[in-house]
Amino acid sequence: MADIIETAVVLLHSNDIHSRLENAARIASIIEEERALWGADRVLAVDCGDHMDRMRQETEGSGGEVNIRLLEDAGYEAVTLGNNEGLTYSIPELEKRFVDSSGFAVVCSNMKLERNGEHPSWLKPSVIIHKNDLKFGVIAATADYRPFYKLLGWQSSDPLEAIGEEVMKLRSKCDTIVVLSHLGLMNDRKMAEQIDGIDLILGGHTHHLLQEPEMINGTAICAAGKFGEHIGRIEIGRRREDGGLVYSCSVIPTAAFAEKPEAAAIISRYRISAGKQLSRIIATLDEALPASTDRETPLPNLLAAGIRRWTGADIALINNGQLLGGLAIGDATAGELHALCPSPINPCVMKLYGRHIRAALEQCLLPEFYDKPVKGYGFRGEVLGTLAVDGVEIVYDSAKPPMERLVKVLIGDRPMEDDKQYTVGCLDMFSFRIGYETLADGEDYQFFLPEFIRDVLERELCDQSALQLCKKKRWHPV
Repeated sequence: MADIIETAVVLLHSNDIHSRLENAARIASIIEEERALWGADRVLAVDCGDHMDRMRQETEGSGGEVNIRLLEDAGYEAVTLGNNEGLTYSIPELEKRFVDSSGFAVVCSNMKLERNGEHPSWLKPSVIIHKNDLKFGVIAATADYRPFYKLLGWQSSDPLEAIGEEVMKLRSKCDTIVVLSHLGLMNDRKMAEQIDGIDLILGGHTHHLLQEPEMINGTAICAAGKFGEHIGRIEIGRRREDGGLVYSCSVIPTAAFAEKPEAAAIISRYRISAGKQLSRIIATLDEALPASTDRETPLPNLLAAGIRRWTGADIALINNGQLLGGLAIGDATAGELHALCPSPINPCVMKLYGRHIRAALEQCLLPEFYDKPVKGYGFRGEVLGTLAVDGVEIVYDSAKPPMERLVKVLIGDRPMEDDKQYTVGCLDMFSFRIGYETLADGEDYQFFLPEFIRDVLERELCDQSALQLCKKKRWHPV
């Protein structure tokens, strides 16, 4: 940077921390060090969404408040919503958290309230932040999961169109235009190609790590990976010859940094309060409910029956990998249920032809499917797992060739017909063609939000008849 008079501002950006709170505390130390070196007026910290993840007990037990307090303590000045904030919390829950926050703006241009088509008071389409002698136009957008957001009361829109409108409003007023993108790398590239006037795109959602920025159409695309393992750092200075801005972009691994003591104290405090919150007893079990990923077991059966009852479907199909273990005799608490079923997965119902159901049932008998590792799309387990069913009786022969092992499939008391449609209670994850891909070939999807599948399981644990029926076998070997 030999042609620069001086560093004007250091811009620090994080994304997809997913409640790896210890890494958030390390990032807070890095931000603090940068401010000590350059001064608060020359450091800007922003987050590109998915800071919260309800798989973490401190986040679940505090309704995300622990994440807000860590953002405040670190001195972030602008954040956006990722799908883990927008899809796993209701609008009133988000409002409760963000209205009370201090010190940072919540920015998202493509999310408005369904009831009036306006942004809520706590959410801005863009914001101008003054740092040193520079004006930063900060714009943000999140992935457009329109059918899901509509069920929660949001009106989401095309993110690139929304960003383009904000760029037109701000370009003449600002020295630098920065987009906090929770859209994924492919959309970031498209944004840079299609929208003029953006200086920096700070990306997330697809967990991509860019050690060096991608340059497209004069726009620098940057990203810091996932889980707070890195933080992005952009040093902004002025060229000696004309005073124009120069951007030097890099990422910093966080593992070597100590947790900021104040942030560590916040985590500790919420760990204790979350433990108390999640100690609530859901049910007291007289018998254990084991769970296994590779064979039929009672607890996945209980969840499948609950999904069928919740959705009013003819049958239900869920993958056993949603459950990370079983329940022992005695008290089952909310914390234990959260630990066994941490995924923010929602129930859904669809119409599905028998041939698509048959293909999935054949696949779930094969280890290449039930042992398949799965990541993302809300799934917080390890492997896909075989299928637990309800409303279906299956006879199978393991000695037959793969994909030819089903001897009989009964829905009710009638053989399943390949060309007949059935209503199937399932999981939203399968609509993204994950794992058992034929389960994404359905029609007339209906999603149930904000309920998670652990909410369904909690209801079933309180039903004595359901606890007895889950032990009844649905899969029968020849």
